[in-house]
Amino acid sequence: MNTVRVSRKGAERLASGHVWVFASDVTDAGGAGPGDAVVVAGPRGRHLGVAHYSSTSEIRLRLLSRRVEPIEREFFRQRLAAAGSFRERHVSGSEAYRLVHGEGDLLPGLVVDKYGPYFVLQALDQGMDRAQAEIVSVLDELFAPAGILARNDNAVRKHESLALTSEVVSGVVPEEITVSMNGLSWRLDPRRGQKTGIFLDQRENYLAAASFAPRGETVRALDCFTCSGGFALHLARHAETVEAVDSSEASLALARRNAEANGISNVEFRQADALDLLNSYAGAHRRFSMIVLDPPAFAKSRKAVAGALRGYKEINLRAMKLLERGGVLVTCSCSHHVSEADLLETVAAASLDAGRTLRVLARRTQSLDHPILLTVPETHYLKCLIFEVL
Repeated sequence: MNTVRVSRKGAERLASGHVWVFASDVTDAGGAGPGDAVVVAGPRGRHLGVAHYSSTSEIRLRLLSRRVEPIEREFFRQRLAAAGSFRERHVSGSEAYRLVHGEGDLLPGLVVDKYGPYFVLQALDQGMDRAQAEIVSVLDELFAPAGILARNDNAVRKHESLALTSEVVSGVVPEEITVSMNGLSWRLDPRRGQKTGIFLDQRENYLAAASFAPRGETVRALDCFTCSGGFALHLARHAETVEAVDSSEASLALARRNAEANGISNVEFRQADALDLLNSYAGAHRRFSMIVLDPPAFAKSRKAVAGALRGYKEINLRAMKLLERGGVLVTCSCSHHVSEADLLETVAAASLDAGRTLRVLARRTQSLDHPILLTVPETHYLKCLIFEVL
């Protein structure tokens, strides 16, 4: 393997437990090519481990191992087997879950989601893209899926100068897949659905939100940004009526089909802009027992954080004005750059403006099949806060 030398700052970043080295901290690429597995050396030549090298991304090195070892079939077999073992211990009640979560499974740049007997894979950097055929072979050996779809259409691949493609690389993958999750049946489109088909990171939060739903015969719930109906269908068991709102008619069509598949008839699906709808409901003096806010990421970069926090404050403020006393607010952020502390402070400010007192019921994050590395803060992106209005 070629040796790539990094600056003192780059070496210190790795020593702190992170797994990325940025382009500005690479002092000598040592002739490494796109996607090469390379030895990483500090400024004095001490070996720091083995990484995938990217020739174009701002993230120039992604550490694979802190010791020098060959990145070959046996390496991927051990890492993928360990990922599978972790899910066996920590995932229950679902045929759909994330089998490999990039850095969280010490396989940066690789995502593999399991939907029943089918896998959907994403190789997000040059290194994993080059290793894809071997990874697919190992997945077939270890798990024997009926089919594997390489859905490499994520825009992040543009930073790696990689083509956006989608193709079946093993077996057969149907146009639509039906899986059981949390006791409900879910239909998904693996080729065109959100992420690799449906959102899996909220799987445990769906159950948590339902467990905190107010009890009674007149519970009315509002699920904003419902997408495929995740929160709405879980709340339907505990509410008289649920209103599920999304701006995408395609998402709502899938959500309706999921409701029908489960015999759920007390959810009304509405196409609308959530912010505008909340404002109009306040003017109409509508009241709800429970409101869920699960918007897309408001902050795509650190520069966007200030604007994102204003957006989170406004949407939470509008929701609080619609909640009954004793009502429950579930508010989420999938913006990595917005910390839990940021979100708590923002919701607190909104509660003061709304004249509402909130009790914290739960502070949650992404489901366990999306593991978080303590020293890699980027792996902790989802925040889910649940409050009661006093």
